[in-house]
Amino acid sequence: MSFLSILQFISAILLIAAILLQQRGTGLGSAFGGEGNIYRTVRGLERTLVIATVVLAVVFFGSALAQVVL
Repeated sequence: MSFLSILQFISAILLIAAILLQQRGTGLGSAFGGEGNIYRTVRGLERTLVIATVVLAVVFFGSALAQVVL
């Protein structure tokens, strides 16, 4: 296994965990008359989790792209 494969595997696992740990929004509930708190600020630990998710997604995409190119 190469370094890029290991990096991609670890970032994929961490990305899945970060996505699953995020709080769920209203989703489709607002389309059927539920409350739609669309404009909401992200604070504290939730903000850190969102930033970590974005960073992990960039690392995962970058490693996947590097594997294809190399």
